Amino acid sequence: MQKLIEGHRKFLAEVFPAKKSRFRLLAEGQSPQWLFITCADSRVLPDLILGTEPGDLFIARSIGNVVPVTSHDVDGVTATIEYAVEVLKVPHIIVCGNSDCGALKAAIDRKRLESLPKARRWLDHVGAAFAHKQPLNPADGESAELAALIRGNVVAQLGNLRAQPAVEQALAEHRLTVHGWYYDILTGRIEEYVEELRRFVDLARVDNQSTS
Repeated sequence: MQKLIEGHRKFLAEVFPAKKSRFRLLAEGQSPQWLFITCADSRVLPDLILGTEPGDLFIARSIGNVVPVTSHDVDGVTATIEYAVEVLKVPHIIVCGNSDCGALKAAIDRKRLESLPKARRWLDHVGAAFAHKQPLNPADGESAELAALIRGNVVAQLGNLRAQPAVEQALAEHRLTVHGWYYDILTGRIEEYVEELRRFVDLARVDNQSTS
């Protein structure tokens, strides 16, 4: 706890004063441009990776960056999506998976979940990842199989996302764009799934006009 306390003290002394005017505006409301759906993995820090500021990202986190599709369930992810689309009117939603994802490791080896009934049920939603598994990338080395499945899960969750009623309507009205990303923890690089190519490409090299 002491590390957190010291971190907060540093924030009050160094960070907050420099951004005080921005926080004053945010205290009265928010209008983020992006809903960022990502894993609960502690190694994924969206604001650090993307250089975003307070108020930029509306974030939903869960193990496996899952977007559930069962209509009888009430969960934080789909409730967040509905709020972001209908109330905040975000123009973009990003589903971001990451390398070395423990959730997809568990999906491969279900024995890992024998003592975790809630996690096991939650990860039923990643089953479609196997049907969307991407081609192996030699650059992923010994983790190529896992990385291909993690990318496949991003594609699967994009499908689940589009099936959400609020998202489906917003897409039909051309007021929303959805994106699928893969973040490599080792290199820091992000790949985006390009529907027309049916594969992931380096985000830093993507033509902004074709993906905005």
